[in-house]
Amino acid sequence: MYQISNFMDNDDVKTIDSLGPFTVVEYQRDLSVTPDNAAMAYYSNAMNVRKRQVLCDLSKAQITLQAGAMQWTVGNVNATTGIKGVGDLFGKALRGGVTGESAIKPEYTGNGLLVLEPTYKHILLVDLADWNGSIVLDDGLFLACDSRLKHKAVMRSNVSSAVAGNEGLFNLGIQGNGVVCLESACPKEELVTISLQDDVLKIDGNMAIAWSGSLDFTVERSGKSLIGSAASGEGLVNVYRGTGKVLMAPVRSGTV
Repeated sequence: MYQISNFMDNDDVKTIDSLGPFTVVEYQRDLSVTPDNAAMAYYSNAMNVRKRQVLCDLSKAQITLQAGAMQWTVGNVNATTGIKGVGDLFGKALRGGVTGESAIKPEYTGNGLLVLEPTYKHILLVDLADWNGSIVLDDGLFLACDSRLKHKAVMRSNVSSAVAGNEGLFNLGIQGNGVVCLESACPKEELVTISLQDDVLKIDGNMAIAWSGSLDFTVERSGKSLIGSAASGEGLVNVYRGTGKVLMAPVRSGTV
């Protein structure tokens, strides 16, 4: 039996989203300031630059985390490596090597509370039921998910153009029924959702942060020829074909 005080009942902590086992809280003000950083804290708050944390209710689901994401736990909570044998270890190590994700993602079980490290990034809670049970993520977005979901490395359809586009050959794909928790540089309110029905989306740059696993993803010249690409001034573009959804940021990360 445990009791937590001055956390969720603190008037500086606001619940901004909740789905499945995940609850996202946001600190409305940064009270731990000094005269040296008070001005920065004031203007950061005015521009919605705030600390956010994810709370995981393990009584609702077992949770798989990105390595190093746990801050504290309370109650009946057990951590494992999530490795189910030598073959599973080899597969996860191979997938981690090609996607850039951590090879070993710890799994937490029990019925207590798991709290993740605070972040200034925006937290997106995605129900895979809204993505027909399959989603592919851009590098660095994965934070946590229901442990029942399966992870796999998804390879580009055309290897040569992916190399030319300097985008990498593999992305992390997640399949099944459950909720995925993502860290995004762009808030949910600004993300653009594009639904395709046997159609094509072309994006100049790495602005898509997630897309349906049913889509065919390639990197291609913007024109049919080198001369055509040069004339358009674009070069290579990311292309998504088929039926599914794409979640796109309005600008590249870090772009002013």
